[in-house]
Amino acid sequence: MEYRTHSEGETEELGVRLGQTLPSHTILAFTGDLGAGKTAFTRGLARGLGIRERIPSPTFTIVNEYEGGRLPLFHFDMYRLESSEELFDIGWEDYLRRGGICAVEWSEKVSDALEGALWVDIRRGAEENDRIITVSEEGPQ
Repeated sequence: MEYRTHSEGETEELGVRLGQTLPSHTILAFTGDLGAGKTAFTRGLARGLGIRERIPSPTFTIVNEYEGGRLPLFHFDMYRLESSEELFDIGWEDYLRRGGICAVEWSEKVSDALEGALWVDIRRGAEENDRIITVSEEGPQ
């Protein structure tokens, strides 16, 4: 499915709608340029799950965990990782077993570890705040 948003708020609202419907054990694999809106989408996702905490980018922590919603949210940033082996070293399989939602930014760096993921590609549109968001079951080729 392809969606178009025209503000950060609309991108978050799309995340809210998705967060309200996702089943447990879902992996969301985000792709898109720096500043495209991956974290904004994840903020909405958290709201849709009923999580009220502030959702910053996890760039300097690799993963942030959020409880208190209908499902836990594990927000990963793979930007600083070199391979999926490093993802397994930080306990990827443990997060999967916990039954929450794994939102993975810069997922193309570890795509071989994201079997069954729902891929969310966020690209800039024609105007500054326009975003083209594609949600599919197929990752980067």
